[in-house]
Formats: sequence, structure tokens, C-alpha cells
Amino acid sequence: MDMTTKSCREFVAVLASNEPAPGGGGAAALVGAIGTALGNMVGSLTVGKKKYADVEAEIVALMKKCDALQAELLDQVPADAEGFVPLAKAYGIPKDDPNRAAILEEATLIACKVPVHIMELCCEALDAIAVFSAKGSRLAVSDAGCGAVIVKSAMQAASLNVFINTKTLQNREAAEELNAKCLGMLDKYGKLADEIFETVKAGFFKS
Repeated sequence: MDMTTKSCREFVAVLASNEPAPGGGGAAALVGAIGTALGNMVGSLTVGKKKYADVEAEIVALMKKCDALQAELLDQVPADAEGFVPLAKAYGIPKDDPNRAAILEEATLIACKVPVHIMELCCEALDAIAVFSAKGSRLAVSDAGCGAVIVKSAMQAASLNVFINTKTLQNREAAEELNAKCLGMLDKYGKLADEIFETVKAGFFKS
């Protein structure tokens, strides 16, 4: 079932149920798409305005990029659910099965892939939102700030869906590699999102 075709109410209802998916990863992907769309909204309100003619080409290019990011983030909602299926099946294997550990290890690595990708997409979105907030319409700058905060939250949420799995990996080298990659994104892009938010907020208190 592709939850992205459901209404907001239907999605939230299933999310709140005892269904195994969508879960945190799918929710993070949807939220990331929403935050990216808010940045894109700033672009839409900038293009065609004489005041921003000098940056229009750059804004248009960013909007196209964000269109693609939004679509790919939405694609990660069903992808995350699909990525969880092997792990759910692996946990159901009897503990005395000699193949259980190897199957569980492989399934755990698979379950990490989509949330890591969601984080990567959120990083790209934050790079774009930084430009929208700096060069886009001042009338919509609050939306850029909102987008940054929301995308940061999506990135953080996705990271937890990686860390819960890397904790159980027997291959600690692979686990630490994934952890380092995710922690690096959280540090760099968490700071960028905070800078966007603080800059936008400060602008409302200037005399």
C-alpha cells in the first residue's frame, strides 16, 4: 500500500495504529518532503518579481532541484516500509535456526539504507532552503525558516531509524561507518538549519 496516495487523516490514522509500517522512517520522509516544499514555495513567490530578477535563474534552478527532492522523499515512504519487511521476517525466524544470525544481519543492513538516503535528501534540501532564505522573497522568508526547521526534524528522525539498527549489527565496522556518516550529516546540516532559523527569526526583531 502506497501511503502517499492517502489523505493526511488516513496516513496519520495508520501511523497511529499497530501496523508495522509506515513508521518513523516513512514519517520522516513525508515530513522532509513537506519541509522541502515550503522552501520551494519561497521560490514560487520569488520568480517573476522585478525585485528579484537578478537571482531568478538561480531560484528557478533550485526549484527544479527541489521538485525532484520532494518526489524522491515521497518515494521513500513506501521504500522504507518495503525495507522493513525482511527485518520483520528475520525476527520471526526461530532462535535455534543456524541461519538466523546471518539473515538478521543482512536484513538489518537493508533496513538502514532508506533512512540514510532520507537524511542525504534532507541535506540537499537544506542547502537549497539556505539559498531561498537568503535570496528569496522577503514576504515568504518565514516559510524558508519553517522549511529548515521541519527538514532538520525529518533528518533527525531518520537518523534514529539508522541508529536503532546499527546498535544490533554484529559487523561493528559497518555499524560505525554508518554511524559516522549519519552523525556527520546531523552535525553539519543541523547547524545549517539552526543558522537559517536564527537568521530568519532575528530579521523580525530588527528596527
